[in-house]
Amino acid sequence: MSGPRLKTGIWISAQLRICDQKTIPAAIIKRGDNDAGGVLIKINKMGQGCEVLARVLDGDGERVWMSVAGGGAENAQQHIEAERNSDDYIKRELNIDPDLWVIEIEDSKGEYAPDV
Repeated sequence: MSGPRLKTGIWISAQLRICDQKTIPAAIIKRGDNDAGGVLIKINKMGQGCEVLARVLDGDGERVWMSVAGGGAENAQQHIEAERNSDDYIKRELNIDPDLWVIEIEDSKGEYAPDV
């Protein structure tokens, strides 16, 4: 298992800084609990789809990122549907856990990968 966890607010700031360094637009959509809030990352692929990533534990108990909503798109209608699906998922999760953080990243080139 991994060591001590970084506070969520600090981790979010680091992710935004990584995006800034790569000139990838990113914004906090919803602020959650600063110390231990969960995180959802909405990645808008700008016409190529949209997905939501969430941290989960794998079979070995390690934290990994998994796509939980949305998907790829080959045309504008599929992109709209993927983004709607992503937004609906986020709304449902926020109703369950109001301490969640949500960040949105506009990454048409697929350059962003979240730290664990």
